Amino acid sequence: MRKWSLLGLIFSMIFVLAACGGTSKEEGQSKTASTDTKETAEKLTIKHKYGEAVVGKDPKKVVVFDFGILDTLDELGIDVTGVPQATVPSYLKKYADKKYTNVGSLKEPDFEAVHALKPDVIFISTRQAELYDQFAEIAPTVYVDIDYANYMDSFEKNMNLVGKIFGKEDKVTGELEDIKATVEKVNKKASGLDQKGLILLANEGKVSAYGPSSRFGIIHDVFGFGAADKKIEVSTHGQSVTFEYIMEKNPDVLFVIDRATAVGGEVGAKEIIENELVKKTAAYKNDKVVYLDADAWYLSGGGLKSMKVMAKEIEAAL
Repeated sequence: MRKWSLLGLIFSMIFVLAACGGTSKEEGQSKTASTDTKETAEKLTIKHKYGEAVVGKDPKKVVVFDFGILDTLDELGIDVTGVPQATVPSYLKKYADKKYTNVGSLKEPDFEAVHALKPDVIFISTRQAELYDQFAEIAPTVYVDIDYANYMDSFEKNMNLVGKIFGKEDKVTGELEDIKATVEKVNKKASGLDQKGLILLANEGKVSAYGPSSRFGIIHDVFGFGAADKKIEVSTHGQSVTFEYIMEKNPDVLFVIDRATAVGGEVGAKEIIENELVKKTAAYKNDKVVYLDADAWYLSGGGLKSMKVMAKEIEAAL
Protein backbone atom coordinates (compact mmCIF):
# COMPACT_ATOMS: atom_id res chain seq x y z
CA MET A 1 0.00 0.00 0.00
CA ARG A 2 2.79 2.35 0.94
CA LYS A 3 4.42 1.62 -2.45
CA TRP A 4 1.22 2.46 -4.41
CA SER A 5 0.66 5.65 -2.38
CA LEU A 6 4.18 6.83 -3.21
CA LEU A 7 3.69 6.14 -6.94
CA GLY A 8 0.35 7.98 -6.89
CA LEU A 9 2.00 11.02 -5.30
CA ILE A 10 4.77 11.04 -7.94
CA PHE A 11 2.28 10.85 -10.84
CA SER A 12 0.20 13.66 -9.33
CA MET A 13 3.24 15.93 -9.09
CA ILE A 14 4.26 15.16 -12.72
CA PHE A 15 0.75 16.03 -13.92
CA VAL A 16 0.69 19.39 -12.08
CA LEU A 17 4.14 20.38 -13.35
CA ALA A 18 3.22 19.47 -16.94
CA ALA A 19 0.04 21.50 -16.72
CA CYS A 20 1.90 24.57 -15.37
CA GLY A 21 4.57 24.28 -18.06
CA GLY A 22 1.93 24.09 -20.81
CA THR A 23 0.16 27.23 -19.61
CA SER A 24 3.41 29.19 -19.45
CA LYS A 25 4.34 28.19 -23.01
CA GLU A 26 0.96 29.21 -24.43
CA GLU A 27 1.16 32.60 -22.70
CA GLY A 28 4.66 33.09 -24.06
CA GLN A 29 3.52 32.26 -27.60
CA SER A 30 0.62 34.67 -27.33
CA LYS A 31 2.90 37.52 -26.22
CA THR A 32 5.38 36.92 -29.01
CA ALA A 33 2.68 36.87 -31.71
CA SER A 34 1.19 40.13 -30.42
CA THR A 35 4.57 41.93 -30.46
CA ASP A 36 5.42 40.77 -33.99
CA THR A 37 2.09 42.02 -35.31
CA LYS A 38 2.59 45.42 -33.73
CA GLU A 39 6.10 45.81 -35.08
CA THR A 40 5.25 44.85 -38.68
CA ALA A 41 1.76 46.31 -39.09
CA GLU A 42 0.95 49.67 -40.71
CA LYS A 43 4.29 50.31 -42.42
CA LEU A 44 4.75 51.75 -45.88
CA THR A 45 7.70 51.08 -48.14
CA ILE A 46 8.24 54.18 -50.25
CA LYS A 47 10.56 53.99 -53.23
CA HIS A 48 11.90 57.24 -54.65
CA LYS A 49 14.70 58.64 -56.79
CA TYR A 50 17.42 58.22 -54.13
CA GLY A 51 16.41 55.01 -52.43
CA GLU A 52 13.73 53.48 -50.27
CA ALA A 53 12.12 54.53 -47.00
CA VAL A 54 10.08 52.34 -44.66
CA VAL A 55 7.71 54.67 -42.83
CA GLY A 56 5.17 53.85 -40.14
CA LYS A 57 1.67 55.09 -40.98
CA ASP A 58 0.66 58.40 -39.39
CA PRO A 59 4.14 59.33 -38.05
CA LYS A 60 4.17 61.78 -35.13
CA LYS A 61 7.67 63.28 -35.22
CA VAL A 62 7.90 64.88 -38.65
CA VAL A 63 10.79 66.98 -39.97
CA VAL A 64 10.10 68.87 -43.21
CA PHE A 65 12.67 70.48 -45.52
CA ASP A 66 10.27 71.07 -48.40
CA PHE A 67 7.88 73.99 -48.00
CA GLY A 68 5.43 72.54 -50.52
CA ILE A 69 5.04 69.53 -48.23
CA LEU A 70 4.88 71.77 -45.14
CA ASP A 71 2.18 73.83 -46.87
CA THR A 72 0.27 70.60 -47.57
CA LEU A 73 0.59 69.21 -44.04
CA ASP A 74 -0.64 72.54 -42.71
CA GLU A 75 -3.68 72.42 -45.00
CA LEU A 76 -4.44 68.86 -43.84
CA GLY A 77 -4.11 69.79 -40.16
CA ILE A 78 -1.05 67.60 -39.57
CA ASP A 79 1.46 68.90 -37.05
CA VAL A 80 5.22 68.84 -37.60
CA THR A 81 8.20 68.84 -35.25
CA GLY A 82 11.14 70.38 -37.09
CA VAL A 83 11.33 73.11 -39.76
CA PRO A 84 14.24 75.01 -41.39
CA GLN A 85 13.42 78.40 -39.90
CA ALA A 86 16.13 80.42 -41.67
CA THR A 87 13.60 81.27 -44.40
CA VAL A 88 9.93 80.51 -43.83
CA PRO A 89 7.21 81.61 -46.31
CA SER A 90 5.18 84.47 -44.85
CA TYR A 91 1.90 82.57 -45.07
CA LEU A 92 3.49 79.75 -43.04
CA LYS A 93 5.11 82.10 -40.51
CA LYS A 94 3.60 80.22 -37.56
CA TYR A 95 6.30 77.59 -38.15
CA ALA A 96 8.97 80.12 -37.20
CA ASP A 97 7.68 79.89 -33.62
CA LYS A 98 9.82 78.34 -30.87
CA LYS A 99 7.33 75.50 -30.43
CA TYR A 100 8.90 74.04 -33.59
CA THR A 101 12.53 72.97 -33.61
CA ASN A 102 14.76 74.97 -35.92
CA VAL A 103 16.67 72.49 -38.12
CA GLY A 104 18.76 75.03 -40.04
CA SER A 105 18.16 76.28 -43.56
CA LEU A 106 17.07 74.71 -46.84
CA LYS A 107 20.64 74.42 -48.11
CA GLU A 108 22.44 74.02 -44.77
CA PRO A 109 20.55 71.62 -42.48
CA ASP A 110 21.43 71.41 -38.80
CA PHE A 111 21.99 67.66 -38.64
CA GLU A 112 22.62 67.69 -34.89
CA ALA A 113 19.21 69.26 -34.29
CA VAL A 114 17.55 66.78 -36.65
CA HIS A 115 19.27 63.82 -34.95
CA ALA A 116 18.26 65.04 -31.48
CA LEU A 117 14.59 65.01 -32.50
CA LYS A 118 14.68 61.28 -33.37
CA PRO A 119 12.10 61.86 -36.12
CA ASP A 120 9.78 59.19 -37.48
CA VAL A 121 10.14 60.61 -40.99
CA ILE A 122 12.03 63.36 -42.82
CA PHE A 123 10.81 65.00 -46.03
CA ILE A 124 13.39 66.53 -48.37
CA SER A 125 13.38 67.76 -51.97
CA THR A 126 15.70 69.09 -54.68
CA ARG A 127 17.54 71.64 -52.51
CA GLN A 128 18.71 68.87 -50.14
CA ALA A 129 19.06 66.03 -52.66
CA GLU A 130 22.86 65.76 -52.41
CA LEU A 131 22.54 65.32 -48.64
CA TYR A 132 20.09 62.41 -48.83
CA ASP A 133 22.48 59.81 -47.38
CA GLN A 134 23.12 61.93 -44.29
CA PHE A 135 19.40 62.33 -43.67
CA ALA A 136 18.74 58.61 -44.25
CA GLU A 137 21.26 57.70 -41.55
CA ILE A 138 19.10 59.54 -39.02
CA ALA A 139 15.58 58.45 -39.96
CA PRO A 140 13.43 57.20 -42.88
CA THR A 141 13.80 59.95 -45.48
CA VAL A 142 11.27 60.56 -48.24
CA TYR A 143 12.46 62.49 -51.29
CA VAL A 144 9.79 64.41 -53.21
CA ASP A 145 10.14 66.68 -56.21
CA ILE A 146 8.17 68.19 -59.06
CA ASP A 147 8.74 67.13 -62.64
CA TYR A 148 8.28 70.50 -64.33
CA ALA A 149 7.59 68.88 -67.71
CA ASN A 150 4.75 66.89 -66.08
CA TYR A 151 3.78 69.24 -63.29
CA MET A 152 0.29 68.08 -62.44
CA ASP A 153 1.12 64.37 -62.55
CA SER A 154 4.03 64.73 -60.13
CA PHE A 155 2.07 67.18 -57.94
CA GLU A 156 -0.83 64.75 -57.61
CA LYS A 157 1.57 61.87 -56.94
CA ASN A 158 3.18 63.79 -54.06
CA MET A 159 -0.17 64.80 -52.59
CA ASN A 160 -1.53 61.24 -52.73
CA LEU A 161 1.66 59.97 -51.07
CA VAL A 162 1.21 62.42 -48.18
CA GLY A 163 -2.43 61.39 -47.90
CA LYS A 164 -1.47 57.73 -47.70
CA ILE A 165 1.27 58.23 -45.10
CA PHE A 166 -0.96 60.24 -42.78
CA GLY A 167 -4.29 58.52 -43.45
CA LYS A 168 -5.79 61.56 -45.18
CA GLU A 169 -6.58 59.98 -48.54
CA ASP A 170 -10.18 61.23 -48.71
CA LYS A 171 -9.23 64.77 -47.75
CA VAL A 172 -6.47 64.86 -50.37
CA THR A 173 -8.78 63.49 -53.05
CA GLY A 174 -11.29 66.25 -52.37
CA GLU A 175 -8.60 68.95 -52.42
CA LEU A 176 -7.19 67.67 -55.71
CA GLU A 177 -10.62 67.62 -57.33
CA ASP A 178 -11.16 71.28 -56.40
CA ILE A 179 -7.72 72.28 -57.68
CA LYS A 180 -8.14 70.43 -60.97
CA ALA A 181 -11.51 72.11 -61.52
CA THR A 182 -9.91 75.53 -61.00
CA VAL A 183 -6.99 74.66 -63.30
CA GLU A 184 -9.35 73.55 -66.07
CA LYS A 185 -11.33 76.77 -65.76
CA VAL A 186 -8.19 78.93 -65.93
CA ASN A 187 -6.74 76.89 -68.82
CA LYS A 188 -9.90 77.22 -70.85
CA LYS A 189 -9.94 80.97 -70.39
CA ALA A 190 -6.19 81.52 -70.94
CA SER A 191 -5.84 79.25 -73.98
CA GLY A 192 -8.74 81.08 -75.63
CA LEU A 193 -6.91 84.41 -75.51
CA ASP A 194 -4.53 85.70 -78.15
CA GLN A 195 -2.01 86.82 -75.53
CA LYS A 196 1.61 85.83 -74.97
CA GLY A 197 3.26 85.83 -71.59
CA LEU A 198 6.89 86.00 -70.46
CA ILE A 199 7.97 84.72 -67.04
CA LEU A 200 10.83 86.52 -65.30
CA LEU A 201 12.72 85.91 -62.06
CA ALA A 202 14.28 89.08 -60.67
CA ASN A 203 17.33 88.44 -58.52
CA GLU A 204 19.44 91.29 -57.15
CA GLY A 205 19.66 93.28 -60.37
CA LYS A 206 19.72 90.26 -62.70
CA VAL A 207 16.83 88.84 -64.68
CA SER A 208 16.21 85.25 -65.84
CA ALA A 209 13.47 84.07 -68.20
CA TYR A 210 11.52 80.81 -67.98
CA GLY A 211 9.50 79.11 -70.71
CA PRO A 212 7.43 75.94 -71.18
CA SER A 213 8.52 72.80 -69.25
CA SER A 214 10.66 74.92 -66.92
CA ARG A 215 10.54 75.62 -63.20
CA PHE A 216 7.70 78.13 -63.59
CA GLY A 217 6.46 76.77 -66.92
CA ILE A 218 3.22 75.71 -65.26
CA ILE A 219 1.89 79.09 -66.43
CA HIS A 220 2.14 77.84 -70.02
CA ASP A 221 1.91 74.06 -69.65
CA VAL A 222 -0.89 73.79 -67.08
CA PHE A 223 -2.71 77.13 -66.97
CA GLY A 224 -2.63 77.47 -70.75
CA PHE A 225 -1.06 80.89 -71.17
CA GLY A 226 0.70 81.41 -74.51
CA ALA A 227 4.50 81.86 -74.48
CA ALA A 228 6.20 84.93 -75.93
CA ASP A 229 9.29 82.76 -76.48
CA LYS A 230 8.95 78.98 -76.80
CA LYS A 231 12.69 78.40 -77.14
CA ILE A 232 13.89 79.54 -73.72
CA GLU A 233 16.57 77.25 -72.32
CA VAL A 234 15.08 74.92 -69.71
CA SER A 235 17.03 75.06 -66.44
CA THR A 236 16.45 75.46 -62.73
CA HIS A 237 17.95 78.93 -62.70
CA GLY A 238 16.39 80.08 -65.94
CA GLN A 239 17.95 81.69 -69.00
CA SER A 240 19.78 84.93 -68.27
CA VAL A 241 18.28 87.71 -70.44
CA THR A 242 18.71 91.42 -71.10
CA PHE A 243 16.10 94.14 -71.02
CA GLU A 244 16.60 94.52 -74.76
CA TYR A 245 15.47 90.91 -75.09
CA ILE A 246 12.30 91.66 -73.09
CA MET A 247 11.55 94.67 -75.26
CA GLU A 248 12.15 92.62 -78.43
CA LYS A 249 9.82 89.78 -77.34
CA ASN A 250 7.21 92.41 -76.42
CA PRO A 251 4.99 90.16 -74.25
CA ASP A 252 1.34 90.99 -73.64
CA VAL A 253 1.79 89.98 -70.00
CA LEU A 254 4.92 89.94 -67.86
CA PHE A 255 4.83 87.49 -64.94
CA VAL A 256 7.47 88.54 -62.41
CA ILE A 257 8.73 86.55 -59.42
CA ASP A 258 10.73 88.60 -56.94
CA ARG A 259 13.37 86.39 -55.32
CA ALA A 260 14.39 89.22 -52.98
CA THR A 261 10.92 89.20 -51.43
CA ALA A 262 11.15 85.47 -50.76
CA VAL A 263 14.66 85.28 -49.30
CA GLY A 264 15.23 88.79 -48.00
CA GLY A 265 17.31 90.36 -50.76
CA GLU A 266 18.11 94.06 -51.02
CA VAL A 267 16.97 94.99 -54.55
CA GLY A 268 13.26 94.60 -55.25
CA ALA A 269 11.87 93.37 -58.58
CA LYS A 270 9.90 96.52 -59.40
CA GLU A 271 13.07 98.60 -59.15
CA ILE A 272 14.76 96.28 -61.65
CA ILE A 273 11.94 95.54 -64.08
CA GLU A 274 10.22 98.87 -64.64
CA ASN A 275 12.92 100.60 -66.65
CA GLU A 276 12.75 102.57 -69.90
CA LEU A 277 13.13 99.49 -72.12
CA VAL A 278 10.46 97.40 -70.40
CA LYS A 279 8.11 100.39 -70.43
CA LYS A 280 8.01 100.06 -74.23
CA THR A 281 6.36 96.62 -74.05
CA ALA A 282 2.65 95.95 -74.50
CA ALA A 283 2.61 94.42 -71.02
CA TYR A 284 3.71 97.63 -69.33
CA LYS A 285 1.56 99.90 -71.51
CA ASN A 286 -1.54 97.82 -70.74
CA ASP A 287 -0.80 97.54 -67.01
CA LYS A 288 -0.08 93.83 -67.35
CA VAL A 289 3.12 93.50 -65.34
CA VAL A 290 1.99 90.89 -62.81
CA TYR A 291 4.08 90.47 -59.65
CA LEU A 292 3.45 86.94 -58.43
CA ASP A 293 3.51 85.77 -54.81
CA ALA A 294 7.20 84.92 -54.38
CA ASP A 295 6.55 82.71 -51.34
CA ALA A 296 4.16 80.44 -53.22
CA TRP A 297 6.06 80.40 -56.51
CA TYR A 298 9.70 80.43 -55.41
CA LEU A 299 9.72 78.81 -51.96
CA SER A 300 6.77 76.45 -51.65
CA GLY A 301 5.44 75.50 -55.07
CA GLY A 302 3.78 72.12 -55.32
CA GLY A 303 1.72 72.34 -52.12
CA LEU A 304 -2.05 72.25 -51.70
CA LYS A 305 -2.15 75.87 -50.56
CA SER A 306 0.44 77.22 -52.98
CA MET A 307 -1.31 75.62 -55.96
CA LYS A 308 -4.52 77.45 -55.04
CA VAL A 309 -2.62 80.73 -54.73
CA MET A 310 -0.89 80.18 -58.09
CA ALA A 311 -4.14 79.36 -59.89
CA LYS A 312 -5.90 82.42 -58.47
CA GLU A 313 -3.05 84.71 -59.49
CA ILE A 314 -3.04 83.50 -63.09
CA GLU A 315 -6.82 83.74 -63.24
CA ALA A 316 -6.62 87.33 -61.95
CA ALA A 317 -4.05 88.16 -64.65
CA LEU A 318 -6.61 87.23 -67.30
